[in-house]
Amino acid sequence: MKKYQVKDIIKHYNSLKVLEDVSIEFDEYKTTCILGPSGCGKTTLLNIIAGIIDKDSGQITGFKGKDMSFVFQEDRLIEWKNVKDNISFVLKHKMDKSQIETTINRYLKLVNLEEYKYYYPKNLSGGMRQRISILRAFAHPSSILIMDEPFKSLDINSKQIVTEFFKKLMIMQNRTCILVTHEIEEALNLGDKIVILSERPARVKKVIENTFISSKSKADKIIIRRQIENELIGNLSKCNPSVLLQKSHR
Repeated sequence: MKKYQVKDIIKHYNSLKVLEDVSIEFDEYKTTCILGPSGCGKTTLLNIIAGIIDKDSGQITGFKGKDMSFVFQEDRLIEWKNVKDNISFVLKHKMDKSQIETTINRYLKLVNLEEYKYYYPKNLSGGMRQRISILRAFAHPSSILIMDEPFKSLDINSKQIVTEFFKKLMIMQNRTCILVTHEIEEALNLGDKIVILSERPARVKKVIENTFISSKSKADKIIIRRQIENELIGNLSKCNPSVLLQKSHR
């Protein structure tokens, strides 16, 4: 199985140390969740992988020349374009008009959203807007999908719907996915592999192979959740020792 890799990545902004010797392997056609405290440098790492910003040092393997699709915290739909034209916008330099039309129809049909083809973003709920944003990323002919906390702005019900929508698309149209989150439940439900980062400057604290994804065993989920919580509590306690005291009184 092909591996994409970042190795010994360092990134500083003047005296601010953001990433310190970060090394991660990303398995092809699997979802790797990067989990860590807010502000630890997760988005910076994504931007380095995508070539948006430069690393100070380290190696990046396998990503060069690869097409990538992006899903952000906000849906970034173009307000004056309908659903069809929003998807068409990211395809126009990749295929001709007839291929674009066929691709859009195929993907909308795939997830039973044909009726929304001519809707404008202002007429869609927040959850529906993000579903269209994710669908647009899958419609784009890329091998790598980069997602930066794509469910963060959604309420609980919308988050569950959109998460299931993403899982369905991953089964039907497999991609290598790198997903950043700070939600344990998201990582458990979506990540084949879970990478836990420390507080800034971020280092890899632990890599967990998420057996719950395939087993669906409640016991596996509990065990992995405890592993994650132990690592994250370690992060928090370094910043605020009272966190451990608070936990002990629960």
